[in-house]
Amino acid sequence: MHFKAGVFQIMIPALLCRILIRSCYMKRNMCTPMNHKSVILGLETSCDDTGCAIVDSCGNILGEALHSQLQVHLNNGGIIPPIARDLHKQHIERVVEEAVASANLGLGDVDAIATTVKPGMPLSLLVGMNHGKHLARTWGKPFIPIHHMEAHALTIRMVTQVEFPFLVLLISGGHCLLAVAQGVHQFLLLGQSLDDAPGEAFDKIARRMKLHNLPEFKGLSGGAAVQLAATRGDPLSFQFPFMLSSYRDCNFSMAGLKNKARQHIMRQEHEHGVEGDGIIPGVYDLCASVQWGITSHLCQRIQRAMEFISMRDMLPLDRRTLVVSGGVACNSFITGALGVVCEEYGYSLAVPPPKLCTDNGVMIAWNGVEKWRSGVGAVQDLDAVDIEPECPLGVDRREDVVSANIKCKWIKPRALLRMR
Repeated sequence: MHFKAGVFQIMIPALLCRILIRSCYMKRNMCTPMNHKSVILGLETSCDDTGCAIVDSCGNILGEALHSQLQVHLNNGGIIPPIARDLHKQHIERVVEEAVASANLGLGDVDAIATTVKPGMPLSLLVGMNHGKHLARTWGKPFIPIHHMEAHALTIRMVTQVEFPFLVLLISGGHCLLAVAQGVHQFLLLGQSLDDAPGEAFDKIARRMKLHNLPEFKGLSGGAAVQLAATRGDPLSFQFPFMLSSYRDCNFSMAGLKNKARQHIMRQEHEHGVEGDGIIPGVYDLCASVQWGITSHLCQRIQRAMEFISMRDMLPLDRRTLVVSGGVACNSFITGALGVVCEEYGYSLAVPPPKLCTDNGVMIAWNGVEKWRSGVGAVQDLDAVDIEPECPLGVDRREDVVSANIKCKWIKPRALLRMR
């Protein structure tokens, strides 16, 4: 079964029509009839999703399967690592078998096994790495260790033509990274989260607001619940601090916003006598304000990065692109606001389809394809490969940003809010 990734188009008004939000219709022409199509199997178990996919070097998804642990962890009030590990162990063999069967191939037809080994939760990473090594040994295939965040960064290249170098913002439950992607394995890190990542902040605030007690939000992740609730609220109704406003860098911090949200919730609970499983009356307004606080912070850090890139001439003037990927990239309010920043600075905005923004085996297989075609990353000595729960992305250039001492003229909030 051959499957092409579905179309994703962010819905934004006429203001952003000139910005190129690349969709999967813009499929890159990576193969010719004379080329041999390499086929890579990808395994993903870095957190709470067990994913497997088989992708060829033309970007065709030949087969895939995914087991989500979302509901289990929602019921537990968060991810419990040993439970995540046990669920990976329970389902990984079946997930691989389903992916291979849907591709109508045998494992002998695969050129290599790509597997996430860094960064991520140690117990979860071990399950995927061990199974990936088992497949490589059993079938005599090369093993390609994959950096989870590098895979997120390059997923866009599977569905549309984005040439190196480009600016990439990776926003997920556990990470917030801003970098210039120079090549398949070459990144210059401009900024990263100093504490909570955006997805983590969304999840914790949603849990504290008890959104799961409202029927329409049951079964949704914290980020998805906040985004849906925010459509019914006023983003300027609750005030939040401008995080890291005195630091002229591109790092991110959500701790101050998370603490302020907790204060707003406690104040409303006290004022309105909300107890137990009760919901504060301003829940929709607070969700909209939280989403706006996170969005404006991301936009400001992106602005400074774009100024730094212009100052150092790091991207060609005629094709400057911002790629946004990771689970939080599914939030169309955030990507819409980033689109306004892109228009101001002459960038195109490229976002993978939502299905490929969240953790999945496809992005791991595709990163394996990128490395396989570039002749990097494949190893024969499996014993030399181990997991790395904490692993940096590329070369750290954050001090260079600080040294540049860039003072930005921020885009006015009303411009960023115009896409609502």
